[in-house]
Amino acid sequence: MHEDIVAALERVGIRHPFPIQEMAIPLALAGHDMIGQARTGTGKTLAFGISLLQRVVLADEPGYADLGIPGAPQALVVCPTRELASQVSKDLSTASTVRRARVLTVYGGVGYEPQLEALAAGVDVVVGTPGRLLDLVGRRALNLKQIRMLVLDEADEMLDLGFLPDVEKLLAQTPPRRQTMLFSATMPSAIVGLSRRHLNQPMNIRAESAEDTTTVPATTQFVYQAHDMDKPEVVARILQAEGREKMMIFCRTKRTAQRVAEDLAGRGFAAAPIHGDLNQSQREKSLRRFREGQVDVLVATDVAARGIDVTGVTHVINYECPDDDKTYVHRIGRTGRAGATGVAVTFVDWADVTRWKVINKALGLSFETPVETYSTSAHLFTDHGIDPGAKSRVAPPKEVEDRPEGSRPPAPAERERPREPRPRRQRSRRRTHNGEVVREGAASAPTSAQTSPSSPQSSPSSPQSSPNGTAEGSAPRRRRRRRRGGGGGDGQTTAGQEQSS
Repeated sequence: MHEDIVAALERVGIRHPFPIQEMAIPLALAGHDMIGQARTGTGKTLAFGISLLQRVVLADEPGYADLGIPGAPQALVVCPTRELASQVSKDLSTASTVRRARVLTVYGGVGYEPQLEALAAGVDVVVGTPGRLLDLVGRRALNLKQIRMLVLDEADEMLDLGFLPDVEKLLAQTPPRRQTMLFSATMPSAIVGLSRRHLNQPMNIRAESAEDTTTVPATTQFVYQAHDMDKPEVVARILQAEGREKMMIFCRTKRTAQRVAEDLAGRGFAAAPIHGDLNQSQREKSLRRFREGQVDVLVATDVAARGIDVTGVTHVINYECPDDDKTYVHRIGRTGRAGATGVAVTFVDWADVTRWKVINKALGLSFETPVETYSTSAHLFTDHGIDPGAKSRVAPPKEVEDRPEGSRPPAPAERERPREPRPRRQRSRRRTHNGEVVREGAASAPTSAQTSPSSPQSSPSSPQSSPNGTAEGSAPRRRRRRRRGGGGGDGQTTAGQEQSS
């Protein structure tokens, strides 16, 4: 391998390249299109990243002025999620400390101004998500006519039905004579056939033998059939397992991820959520705090299941059964990376047993019948080296990190504050009986004016003195219902008729 490439790998801490790097880098430097497949955590990012950095022409090198559009990007890396795009860009920036290639990250959820300024100043490599890339192309701020190398990271997800239209639009903006490379841990045959339409005589590289499993052998896997109401208790016990450092918990929905993070924080664990309901700054804050060790439990949806590389992740929990075998492989691939060991625990509900059997058969695992497990099961403590006296709460409740705006509950002090007595209001209401004002303390018996209908005071037209000295009618005039119809028929009553009656 070339000395510059070896030095670049050593700068990122790799002294002995993985098989995918040894096989892919020479072919990529030669300009061949390829489809690369390798397990998670085996350095696929640097397999194409080192090749990009070696082939781009920098501003201070000969031949830069001969480019058709100086300052336009020469390499493009497309990623399915913002977190993966940020990590790939960071790895490329670290590997290019000698050549000083200008790497720009573009994704949604952040302002346009820094990205527009960087594009105007000139970049060499652009890493981004499809939505923001197309947006910048539509604004004519990003020119892809000079792209020489195009990489689709996590290609099986990029070429899925949801991303395929955007990917094809981006491919249409690039030159036909480009080098295209696809990398992923899982590459179904249907996706391979679809990708061949966009590649020119691609070479298929698989860095394992046919007998190797898709999952990482260094990851110890456990599959438990657990009840949904008992899962928080089981997770609280596993968080106290022997040798546990950082843990990632994957949930199927955003609401479940937020609820689990709040529950763990209430039990005293340092947990932070990351899901689509959080804005980009909150998601980056949660991931940064998890990397730095300020929180050791990250509860996430599948936005963090693709390509996220955090050192020290010893445990991964599938809080709910994954949808398919690809999701399972990528989730548990967050641990046991780069030769390290890890533990993966999967919870299977009674309704998901059939789905799990399909995943188990597709991956060739030996967990066809999950073990029924509760928080008090003896094998749970034995499997993970948990102290038999471990409880579900380890410390006073902690505030959960990065709760979505508008959904923060009131502080406990506010909820527990005793209710203050409500002051009595002075009301000035008049008591009436059949339209007449009744004096306070007066008997409720009807007056003579009310009992004798022939009395002159009972006539609506005769005034009567009110208790406060004002004259008013003894009985208010009642509104009569009028029939709807035409003409002055018998159904209508005029004011004169009402007075004469």
